Amino acid sequence: MGARLAGKVAIISGGATGMGGAASELFAAEGAKVAIIDRNGEAAAATAAAIRARGHVAEHFIADVSDEAQVEAAVKGATEKFGPITVLFNHAGTIVIKPFLETTVQEWDWLHAVNVRSMFLMTRAVLPGMISAGGGSIVCTSSISAVAATPMEVLYDTTKGACHMFARAIAVEFRDRNIRCNAVCPGFIRTPHGLREVADLGRLGIDVSDAALAAQQGRIGEPEEVAKAALYLASDEASFVNGTHLFVDNGFTAM
Repeated sequence: MGARLAGKVAIISGGATGMGGAASELFAAEGAKVAIIDRNGEAAAATAAAIRARGHVAEHFIADVSDEAQVEAAVKGATEKFGPITVLFNHAGTIVIKPFLETTVQEWDWLHAVNVRSMFLMTRAVLPGMISAGGGSIVCTSSISAVAATPMEVLYDTTKGACHMFARAIAVEFRDRNIRCNAVCPGFIRTPHGLREVADLGRLGIDVSDAALAAQQGRIGEPEEVAKAALYLASDEASFVNGTHLFVDNGFTAM
């Protein structure tokens, strides 16, 4: 397709399916050697194989990215396979949708581990090698939910608020070592995650009908549209873009 990431080595956490899968395919098509890190080994292997079948470079590594030892092992494996990591897409995450007063401490801790601690662990594991290689780009998946609250999503919204500031704080601390860190912030996207969110909210009485989504963001987004935004932030085209939040929501948060 192109060479916007030629010579780059990219890790994509949660890179097996959905927006992460679309990013894995796009980054590889643009010249990156792609390491998919995902807990779903079967899906990750299938995505990596499909990328290789198209003549590009990819490998998969199985890990729960909320687990320190598994993250360290996966990043070590990716580095040994491809060399120093110069692009990190912190995409892995999930959602809990339920009334706030029914949310348990276990759910609170679990979702923060998956959505927030994973970014800390992945970034901490990758940064030393990225700095030694002369710098690189980190992209974190935040969400419209970092700035636009939704009923029944207090827990999820809180985790995405943390992801939002994580990206900005990493950018400030590591700018002088040639590290860029930005966040991509999707609206409602046609992925298993996004469609489950719509279905669960609807069952809880929140209006996420086709008409409501059309009023908020025109239409549902496609995973490839988010992948293209992440590609821009990961590429050298965004060399002076650092600490920003790129909303991929067709105006949802502009209203």
